[in-house]
Amino acid sequence: MNEERIINLEIKFAHQDNFLDELNKIVTAQQQTIERLEKDILDLKRSINSEHGVQGNRSLKDDKPPHY
Repeated sequence: MNEERIINLEIKFAHQDNFLDELNKIVTAQQQTIERLEKDILDLKRSINSEHGVQGNRSLKDDKPPHY
């Protein structure tokens, strides 16, 4: 009975170890996506600022509507 219990615990441990590896892969992929998206946002901000000749932080509230 004791040996069977140890085998069952080893099986559970193996499943948990595999599960943690899969979760780690998912978290790593999500972090890479977040970093890429942050870089894209910064690139877009720089692009918008350079197109409008804007220095520093500027809000869309500062822009006049197109009909003016």
